[in-house]
Amino acid sequence: MSKEKFSSEKNLDEKETASTPESAKKKATEDKEAKKDNHDEKLAKEIADLKDKNKELEDKYLRSEAEIQNMQNRYSKERAQLIKYESQSLAKDILPVVDNLERALSVEADDDVSKQLKKGVKMTLDSLTKTLKDHGIVEIEAEDVKFDPTLHQAVQTVVAENDDQKDHVVQVLQKGYQYKDRTLRPAMVVVAQ
Repeated sequence: MSKEKFSSEKNLDEKETASTPESAKKKATEDKEAKKDNHDEKLAKEIADLKDKNKELEDKYLRSEAEIQNMQNRYSKERAQLIKYESQSLAKDILPVVDNLERALSVEADDDVSKQLKKGVKMTLDSLTKTLKDHGIVEIEAEDVKFDPTLHQAVQTVVAENDDQKDHVVQVLQKGYQYKDRTLRPAMVVVAQ
């Protein structure tokens, strides 16, 4: 027996065939939209990740920039300090020479040769003192001033003769010197108590 299709079956087959391209198109469109949505989600996630990474890198950059600025400021301050106090060690080494010249002047000169020698020492001391002042090295005022532990070193104390003399320097044993705003050598003094 041969299979013959009835007209109703033929119509069904035609409907299935006719509807198949539409449903395939519909399914293909849905697949494309699903892929597009999936792709859009991936792009959105990637954009968010890149934004986070950008913020992180920007933060690192700003911190590095600030650190560099701080280092430059610190370097400038240190350099200014070095320049300001570059002569300090030389000045400390010269102070004993000044002391020795002053001691030489305190010796009595009896004859003309000694007087001439003393005059030469005085001129040398004056020249050295002027040079020290020109470079910011000055003698610390100590005689009859109030004792200041940052400028004076008390070596001895004596009883004060009156209340005005208390905590004041009554005698300077060795001169002190300052270089700009630093104490090179405190004055060695006797203080009234």
